[in-house]
Amino acid sequence: ITVENCKERIFADSEYADVGCKMVPGDSWRQAPSDAIITGLKELPENDQTPLPHTHIMFAHCYKRQAGWKDVLSRFVEGKGMLYDLEFLHDDNGRRVAAFGFYAGFTGSAVGIDAWCHQQLHAGEKYPEIKPYPNEDVLIGEIKSKLAKIGKMPKIMVMGALGRCGSGAVSFARKAGIPEENIIKWDMAETAKGGPFSEIMDVDIFVNCIYLSSQIPPFITQQQIDSERQLSVIVDVSCDTTNPFNPIPIYNVNTTFDNALLDIKTTNPKPLQLCSIDHLPTMLPREASNQFALDLLPTLLQLPERASAPVWTRAEKLFHEKVASMATTD
Repeated sequence: ITVENCKERIFADSEYADVGCKMVPGDSWRQAPSDAIITGLKELPENDQTPLPHTHIMFAHCYKRQAGWKDVLSRFVEGKGMLYDLEFLHDDNGRRVAAFGFYAGFTGSAVGIDAWCHQQLHAGEKYPEIKPYPNEDVLIGEIKSKLAKIGKMPKIMVMGALGRCGSGAVSFARKAGIPEENIIKWDMAETAKGGPFSEIMDVDIFVNCIYLSSQIPPFITQQQIDSERQLSVIVDVSCDTTNPFNPIPIYNVNTTFDNALLDIKTTNPKPLQLCSIDHLPTMLPREASNQFALDLLPTLLQLPERASAPVWTRAEKLFHEKVASMATTD
C-alpha cells in the first residue's frame, strides 16, 4: 500500500508510515505503475482533462448525469482506464457496502441547528466559516451551549429518517438535547402521497436526507416559501444540486465551508437560508473516515478476486453501461 504525503487530512503521514505504508509525494498517482489501483475519495479536479489510464476507486459524481458527467467518463475511455465508483459498490441486496451517510446526516443536522441558533442570536450577521472539529463531543457541546442561551428548542424535520443519513441527522438532534416531540421523522410512508408538502413549512429546520434515484415531485416550491411559514433553515444533505430532478428546486449551487449558507430569495420577509455542502462529514473527519474505512475494508480485501467478486463485477458492468449511455444521451 502506497500513500501520498498530505498535510491537510486528519491523519498524519506518520500514522500511515508507522503501520508500514510506503510514503510518496502528494499528487504523484499520475506517475504510478499502470497496474496500480488509485484509491481516492472525491472527484478529480475539473480543470484537468487528461486521459485516465489507471483503475480508480472514488466518488466520481458522474453516474446520475451531474454537470460534466460525460467529460469525466470520456477521460476513462480515452485513457482505457476503469472507474469503480464508491457510491455504486453494492452488496447482493443492493445496499451500498460503505457510505458516509450517517455522518453526513449527523453533521448536516448540526449545521442546521447551528444556523438556526445563529439566526436567533446574531440576526442579520453572516454565518461564520465552518471548520473541522477534533471530535463530535466538542461539536455537540458547542451546539448545546448555544441552545441554552436561546432558551427554546427548534422543531426539526428529517426527510429520509430511516436511512443511514437520516438516522445520523436524528441522532445529532437527540444528542444536542432537542426533545423527541420536536424531531419530525419522515420516510417513504409519509412521502408516498407525493409533494410538495405543506408540513415542511411548519418546522424551523428541514434536513433532506433522501437518496434520489428517479424523478419525484418537488418537496418544496417557490410559492410555498413566499407564503406564510415557520421554516427558516434548509439543509440539503442529499445535494442533488445539478440533478434535473432535484426535489428542492429553489436553488442550484453548492455551498462551501467558508460560505455555508445561501440566502434564498423569497417575497416573505422572514429569512430562509439553505446549506448544500457536499462534503459535510469532513466536519468530523476522523470519525467519518474510520467508519467509512471499516465498512469498505471487507470489499477492498476482495480486490485480488475482482474479476469474480460480485461487488466488483457489478461495479465494472455499471461503468461500461454508463459509458455506453453517453452515445445515446444529449
